[in-house]
Amino acid sequence: MLKKITAILLAAALGTCFTGCVTIVKTGEEAALTGDVAFNAGDNVATIWDSQAVPSLNEKAVDLAAFLTEAGGDLKSLASRYGKYSMGDSGELSYTVKGIVTVAEVNTEKKAGYMVVTVDGYTGPEVVRLQIGSVFKGSAVRDSLDFIKFEDYKNQVDYAAVSQSIHEVIQSTVINQLELDSLVGKQIEFTGCFTVDKADELLITPIQITVI
Repeated sequence: MLKKITAILLAAALGTCFTGCVTIVKTGEEAALTGDVAFNAGDNVATIWDSQAVPSLNEKAVDLAAFLTEAGGDLKSLASRYGKYSMGDSGELSYTVKGIVTVAEVNTEKKAGYMVVTVDGYTGPEVVRLQIGSVFKGSAVRDSLDFIKFEDYKNQVDYAAVSQSIHEVIQSTVINQLELDSLVGKQIEFTGCFTVDKADELLITPIQITVI
């Protein structure tokens, strides 16, 4: 009988000990326990956009007319000179370009709006479009930045959120500053990034646009 009572008391004591080690944390308050700061893609991008992202892309941008002439219809042929792969040596190939173009068409009817432009100093067959939102396709800008790497983020969701935040910054600081309806026939100077998809079509995400 004594052994049975002792066993019961021991079990109760152990149960109290283990229960005391459990901490209940409300959803959204995990950082208070772990010390990890919740990822905020908006803040993440905001801290590097003007100070790092734009200067870095301006520095590496190649003149679009010269680029297309040198490529001779094979956009991937210049990967080793000007390109950046999303996964180091593989993945999607992106370029950063700049130039002066003339706006031939502005399409704001689609959610993924764009401008069709002609490139000054180039008469090749490629169709060149500049994205104007509000939906932006791809992640060319993020993938063109040397200091943003997938391994620096906890997961694919956080990494994708960086690209989305970049597009939000571009929408607010670049596209929304333009009078899109008045641009047809005008020259603009731009810097932007595109991912190679079709050989005869470039879809560029602009990081800067100046109406000349």
